[in-house]
Amino acid sequence: MSGIEFEDLLRDLAPQVLGAVVRRYGHFDAADDATQEALLAAATRWPKDGLLEPLAADERIAGDHRLHAVRAHLLEMAGDHVAARDSYREAARRATGLPQQRYLHVRAARLTDARH
Repeated sequence: MSGIEFEDLLRDLAPQVLGAVVRRYGHFDAADDATQEALLAAATRWPKDGLLEPLAADERIAGDHRLHAVRAHLLEMAGDHVAARDSYREAARRATGLPQQRYLHVRAARLTDARH
């Protein structure tokens, strides 16, 4: 992904991230500050470290299916459907709940079907 595409992706994600943080925690000002800090960290770290790799190094997070699901979603939005499909499949493999597994398999299958 080029630097311009990456910046566009972060710009597109900013309102979604801010909305999710505000809905979860309230306090718009604090949520806005946290979102800006997170996006700044993403802008400086992701191009050299890869998407979510710093989180994957944390043993408490590495095995969680949600890390792989978020990675898959970001890769899908970035247009890397093969890597997104593989991440959705990995997330489904790690998910413990049947509804989550089904959802993630459907997302992976949709990307597989789009290639043909």
